[in-house]
Amino acid sequence: MDVSKMTVSINKAINTQEVAVKEKHARTCILGTHHEKGAQTFWSVVNRLPLSSNAVLCWKFCHVFHKLLRDGHPNVLKDSLRYKNELSDMSRMWGHLSEGYGQLCSIYLKLLRTKMEYHTKNPRFPGNLQMSDRQLDEAGESDVNNFFQLTVEMFDYLECELNLFQTVFNSLDMSRSVSVTTAGQCRLAPLIQVILDCSHLYDYTVKLLFKLHSCLPADTLQGHRDRFMEQFTKLKDLFYRSSNLQYFKRLIQIPQLPENPPNFLRASALSEHISPVVVIPAEASSPDSEPVLEKDDLMDMDASQQNSFDSKFDDIFGSSSSSDPFNFNSQNGVNKDEKDHLIDQLYREINGLKAQLENMKTESQRAVLQLKGRISELEAELAEQQHLRQQAADESEFLRTELDELKKKREDTEKAQRSLTEIERKAQANEQRYSKLKEKYSELVQSHADLLRKNAEVTKQVSVARQAQADLEREKKELEDSFQRISDQAQRKTQEQTEVLESLKQELATSKQELQIVQGSLESSAQSEAKWTAQIAELEKERGSLVNAVARREEELSALREQLEYTQRQLSSAQESICQLAKDQRKMLLTESRRAAEQVVQEALRQFDEPSLFSCAGSADHLLSKVRSVSSCIEQLEKSWSQYLACPEDISGLLHSVTLLAHLTSDTIVHGSTTCLRAPPEPADSLTEACKQYGRETLLYLAFLEEEGTLENADSTAMRSCLTRITAIGEELLPRGLDIKQEELGDLVDKEMAATSAAIETATARIEEMLSKSRAGDTGVKLEVNERILGSCTSLMQAIQVLIVASKELQREIVESGRGTASPKEFYAKNSRWTEGLISASKAVGWGATVMVDAADLVVQGRGKFEELMVCSREIAASTAQLVAASKVKADKDSPNLAQLQQASRGVNQATAAVVASTISGKSQIEDTDNMDFSSMTLTQIKRQEMDSQVRVLELENELQKERQKLGELRKKHYELAGVAEGWEEGTEASPPTLQEAVIEKE
Repeated sequence: MDVSKMTVSINKAINTQEVAVKEKHARTCILGTHHEKGAQTFWSVVNRLPLSSNAVLCWKFCHVFHKLLRDGHPNVLKDSLRYKNELSDMSRMWGHLSEGYGQLCSIYLKLLRTKMEYHTKNPRFPGNLQMSDRQLDEAGESDVNNFFQLTVEMFDYLECELNLFQTVFNSLDMSRSVSVTTAGQCRLAPLIQVILDCSHLYDYTVKLLFKLHSCLPADTLQGHRDRFMEQFTKLKDLFYRSSNLQYFKRLIQIPQLPENPPNFLRASALSEHISPVVVIPAEASSPDSEPVLEKDDLMDMDASQQNSFDSKFDDIFGSSSSSDPFNFNSQNGVNKDEKDHLIDQLYREINGLKAQLENMKTESQRAVLQLKGRISELEAELAEQQHLRQQAADESEFLRTELDELKKKREDTEKAQRSLTEIERKAQANEQRYSKLKEKYSELVQSHADLLRKNAEVTKQVSVARQAQADLEREKKELEDSFQRISDQAQRKTQEQTEVLESLKQELATSKQELQIVQGSLESSAQSEAKWTAQIAELEKERGSLVNAVARREEELSALREQLEYTQRQLSSAQESICQLAKDQRKMLLTESRRAAEQVVQEALRQFDEPSLFSCAGSADHLLSKVRSVSSCIEQLEKSWSQYLACPEDISGLLHSVTLLAHLTSDTIVHGSTTCLRAPPEPADSLTEACKQYGRETLLYLAFLEEEGTLENADSTAMRSCLTRITAIGEELLPRGLDIKQEELGDLVDKEMAATSAAIETATARIEEMLSKSRAGDTGVKLEVNERILGSCTSLMQAIQVLIVASKELQREIVESGRGTASPKEFYAKNSRWTEGLISASKAVGWGATVMVDAADLVVQGRGKFEELMVCSREIAASTAQLVAASKVKADKDSPNLAQLQQASRGVNQATAAVVASTISGKSQIEDTDNMDFSSMTLTQIKRQEMDSQVRVLELENELQKERQKLGELRKKHYELAGVAEGWEEGTEASPPTLQEAVIEKE
């Protein structure tokens, strides 16, 4: 397929018109992906479209992309994964719009991202979700855990589909026939793909839930059933509403879900389940499709041919309906030998006919196959011709459209040329007209000069009027300058007078304009002279009125000056009042800030006496950082207090410093209390007393700030001495792990790694020794169980040994690449936190190996518990995970040693799983030998035993819950103590306790 044709189809399918996507354009896009085996052309075109600025364009893009994911080439998903983050950003952007297509585009983009993630995680599922029951079983790999997870992912997938379904319906006005409008069809068209996806997801969810209920207890799957019920109700309602829309009736046949949901607690209900089937009108077959000869057609053909040959056989040998066709004894004159000879002859003829019959059947079948194959070829050719005809029609339509556009462009060009010619002609005419007007203007100027000479007296009078106007303008400026300094009442009066002056000025300006009009429109000297005479008479009248107006303005100006003086006196008194009020307000703000600060400090002291309010312990180094912040704040407060005494108007800095001191003091007291929870008794008591004394000194210091005195009244010496005491106690409480000399860290890492390797080798030797003793002294089931458990333990030790070697290689590479010209010891000393993590992880691995061997020894001897061995194996796996994380935190992500270390880590995890599996298998195998015999028990005894078992189950569940809580507290305390001993800090890279906790919780 031509790339240009596909580009044209994509642009036609994805446009800004609010109409549904045409099927022929979408089909061309799908065929294009199959032709180029991917979606490179599709994304190259889409990336040039303004999807982020036009919601309708983005909505139609989602529809076409959905169809490509369902029916396009499988590589469409691979080519689209790189744009997954861009789709997420676009979804968040459109989500800010609450009306129109904004929310629809946001939800549709989320659905497409979910679909891509689902098919990437489950590659066995095709884009159109069509799978057989056998393929569905293979997707779960016969593992109940995989089926459980697959069901959860299908629920999430179906939830996104239903969300889009419901949002589209909510955006439509269902009280009108929206499905027959183009705007309604544009929104409803993508729901066809949603209906197809929902039907398959619902069917697979039902089948997987029946499978899970056959393997797991019903209580475990209660959440699955609740979620299924919710989605079943929504899907049933949406299918029903969709089937009633006129738009869908001609395009798709929507199935209806059963009245009641399936009963998963009854296994036989699976046979009652009917898979929903969505029916779409059949389209023409693609050119590359091959018709297949159906088995039923062959069976019908064989039956018809068999009947034909049976009829021929009956015609020759008679009907088989007689009671005994081979009863030749009734024939007279035939002896026994002849009858035997005749029977043999008939058998040979029958066998020959049967062979002929088989040959004819074979030939007829071959002929039928050849004919049907020819029919298929002809149908394929017909489909190809139809497809080519459709392509030709599309190309013709496209060319016709381009021809129309070219015609329109040509017409527009011709119109533009005509318009340009007309504009040029008008410009020439305007130029000629301008020349004539210029000549006329020169004549008018000349005549005007003549008139000015004739009317010199009039000009003098006008000059006098202009001088009076200039005087009025100067007086006006003086009035305006005065009016700006008086009150609103004076301004209003001045405004009234100014308006009068403005009216006079406007009248003069009007006179000037009229004079200019007269000058420009004089047709004759006589008429112009008459008009000037009238205008001069009017100006003389206006001059008299202006003289009177000036006299009135002088009187009003005197009154306004007196009023201005009165207003200035009132303004001075108001300023004094405002200054006094501002001073009182500053005092009130300082008092309120001081009271609020005292409340914050008092609340911190109250919490100090109630340690139950604190849920976790603090660290000494965090407390020291808070003390340093408080010391800096005290210095800033003293500077702000000095500035306030020098300039009382600037109080913002003092208020900020007081508030900051209160909150920092509160934080220091709280962190001091949390640090006491972790400290030994004697330093804890000293720190408690120091924090309380500091709080009391802070309250006294804040009390001095209320009075306006000198700086000496608020002395911070007592506060500083308390902080010094807190600092000394905090430094004593710093973790002991920080006391290790940094130059000794490098040697300590090598020693711990060597000790760990030695511990692993010792554990391996002990396991071999235990295995030899078990083979010598045990037999039967016990020997088999011991060999399996000890063999898996040996494999685990070997895997750990490989991981330690890989960790050493990676550490050596990290040191060589990061130390530069420094020595390895200097590198370890420079990265002390990382080095301490390695040391702690190595210790944990060696200790875990020793404990696991002890537990295995007890299990082999029959004095231990299988559960202890499983816990030890998981603990050692967590320790190795800690070692892996601590090793790779500074490694290059492309390092081959890092890949080898990760491979060794996976080997340890697999070996750990093998130990757990062999332990569980051995435990169950041993317990199977102790099955109870219920054959001799009565009904009452069995009922009694059942009640006792139920009571015991409840007791064990209660004990299990308590033990889990106890385990959580122990882990928490272990991590706290480990942090104090090793010097771990919150936020340090590759923190070992956090990694170990993550691994254990995951298991």
